[in-house]
Amino acid sequence: MEYKIPLLFTPQVEGGYTVTSPLLPELVTEGDSLDEALENVKGAFAAVLELYQGMGHSLPKQHFQNA
Repeated sequence: MEYKIPLLFTPQVEGGYTVTSPLLPELVTEGDSLDEALENVKGAFAAVLELYQGMGHSLPKQHFQNA
């Protein structure tokens, strides 16, 4: 399943980008380039899903769209 979620790419002084999502505060990742940071979002999102499942929570459906 694929989801569309808003992402914020923040350039870092030392180089690279930090990625967060205003809808999932637990989602935090980074990369040396925009492409690498975007690729790393997949693993970070999977980890957040696993965390939510382990806690018995589901994603807030009103904020997520299946792609």
